[in-house]
Amino acid sequence: MTRIRRGYIARRRRKKMRLFASSFRGAHSRLTRTIIQQKIRALVSAHRNRDRKKRDFRRLWITRINAVIRGSGVSYIYSRLIHNLYKGQLLLNRKILAQIAISNRNCLYMISNTIIKRGDWEESAKQF
Repeated sequence: MTRIRRGYIARRRRKKMRLFASSFRGAHSRLTRTIIQQKIRALVSAHRNRDRKKRDFRRLWITRINAVIRGSGVSYIYSRLIHNLYKGQLLLNRKILAQIAISNRNCLYMISNTIIKRGDWEESAKQF
């Protein structure tokens, strides 16, 4: 009996796997079983780190805002700034505030001072 050649479907699947793992080092880009394991690992890491990246950026923005606010000399801290922003219904998210803090500190100082004055005015209005 003559030998029957297999189809192309499995070869096409493995080729696709090899293209995914072409940048991996050593056996991770050459051996099919190892490629499959490394592909699963890579995709799991990518999925996990998408959420992690969001968390890390939020932490970075908070750190930047807090550093600029505390360095301003005004006795003001990040948590009070955010609380008063929400009370004053100023819709600025942390990303925008961090960009303002880096590019134009005076603008952030003006925002914080306005919030402080508005808060003092509201408190004095409540007394009457």
